Amino acid sequence: MKNKLFIIIAVLIVLVIAVVVGVSLTNKNSVEENVEGSLEDIMVKLYEGIPDDQKPYLGNTVVTSENAEYYLGTSDIEYKEALASEPLMSSIAHSVVLLRLNSQNDANAVKEKIKGNINPAKWVCVEVDRQNVKVASKGDLVVLIMDNELADKILENFNNL
Repeated sequence: MKNKLFIIIAVLIVLVIAVVVGVSLTNKNSVEENVEGSLEDIMVKLYEGIPDDQKPYLGNTVVTSENAEYYLGTSDIEYKEALASEPLMSSIAHSVVLLRLNSQNDANAVKEKIKGNINPAKWVCVEVDRQNVKVASKGDLVVLIMDNELADKILENFNNL
């Protein structure tokens, strides 16, 4: 009887250790490396492979607390820095915004907040189809992409960073 009890306790201990090790390995694998470089340099990489004649004439704007709602749909996001890329002189539905967060642990909540608040018809005469609004993250970096033609290519470039 004592031998059976000892075996049961030993098996339980082994199972608990296996679960703890499995959880710790899963958590380590879910941590992504942060993307290195300035937001300006990363923004350039997002447009790589897209010919100039297929993208609008773009300019970058620093996202601040004053203009965050326009670019992100909300001003209720905490971040270290953010940069938006939009057309300079035309009514073309195109916007790419990069946010470097305080922590990559915030990425999922930030993505959901952006998805729930962004207006794909924020421009006066044009809009982006909801299916062409992409929000993704990599480490502490979040990207919002709105474009009816280039969204998938820009997202692919982001995922390949």
